[in-house]
Amino acid sequence: MAAVDGAPVGGGAGRGLLIHAVGPLEEDALSDILRSATNARAALGPEAGIEMVIQGPGVRLLAAGSPAISALEDARQLGVRVLACGNSLRSAGLEEADVAAGVGTVPAAIAHLAQRQWDGWAYARP
Repeated sequence: MAAVDGAPVGGGAGRGLLIHAVGPLEEDALSDILRSATNARAALGPEAGIEMVIQGPGVRLLAAGSPAISALEDARQLGVRVLACGNSLRSAGLEEADVAAGVGTVPAAIAHLAQRQWDGWAYARP
């Protein structure tokens, strides 16, 4: 079984909300999506798992020093897991070590999305 930030992926350990952001992203768009994730946290309560998976060129906004760091940190403090697609990082010329503190990675976003949906997680694509 794969792991994300040391937590097992799969296995059906509860349900949650999976937010998928794909393609190029501007800082404002990422901030809006993160705000939606924090709104979901408030509505669903602290027990619900909430993950936001970034796939495509938008992973550049997850790099250390990005202008989106403040919004990323706000979401992380509310228990929203922000995950970068490893394949997208490589395509963008980045490595796992380049992502901001608190941002996790998954080897392939598409596989992570499938596994979470098989586990009963709701899927949202803003």
